[in-house]
Amino acid sequence: MSLLETRVPRILLAAVIAAAAYAPLSAQAVEKLVTVSGEATVSVEPDAAVIRIGVVSEGKTAREASKLNAKQMTAVLAAIKDNGVADRDVQTAWLSLQPQYETDKGNTPRLTGFRASNQLSVKVRDIEKLPSVLDRAIAAGANEMSGIEFVVSEQSKLTDQARASAIADAHRKAELYAQAAGAKLGAVVSIAEEGSTPPPRLYKALRAGSAAVPVARGEQELRASVTVSYELTQ
Repeated sequence: MSLLETRVPRILLAAVIAAAAYAPLSAQAVEKLVTVSGEATVSVEPDAAVIRIGVVSEGKTAREASKLNAKQMTAVLAAIKDNGVADRDVQTAWLSLQPQYETDKGNTPRLTGFRASNQLSVKVRDIEKLPSVLDRAIAAGANEMSGIEFVVSEQSKLTDQARASAIADAHRKAELYAQAAGAKLGAVVSIAEEGSTPPPRLYKALRAGSAAVPVARGEQELRASVTVSYELTQ
């Protein structure tokens, strides 16, 4: 047997022994961890709102319904902008023109006219102006409103505060577990974000044309939840 043939099996055997010796150490290292979760919330009042408001018009012909709707919507749009809402914060969200039918005694559909609908998505950055925007839009001819969404402008910045507090909460818990186990808390091994900020609350609104109602924005809670693993040392 040559010298090369003798060395190869020995090299392979040495590699197998080294791997076997290394595996228990890795398993032990993985076991010397403490994994905890941390949570935090930040309560904040919404400072902006998005409303969906528009005009529904009916006419005997498609042209009549469209013409009437355009006239009413022009007045509504002017009223909204006169209240300080910028052009960039107004967007057409829905536009439709549909025939209207009536079924007679013989179950035969009969065309009775057309309905035109035009709805706007309006962002009101100064939430204090929201009641005024709604009142003026309704007075100008808006007769449909599908909802109000209250939002927080600096949501990312405020959520970062919650994230920092969640990490602090996790660290506090990890120290308690380490002390109880007679160990010391080491370096951070991993961080995983689990929770997310809840979506903005949506409020269904009364159909515009009824009496104007006060708007209550309340508070929103921005939440953060993390899972953190720390090394344990002696």
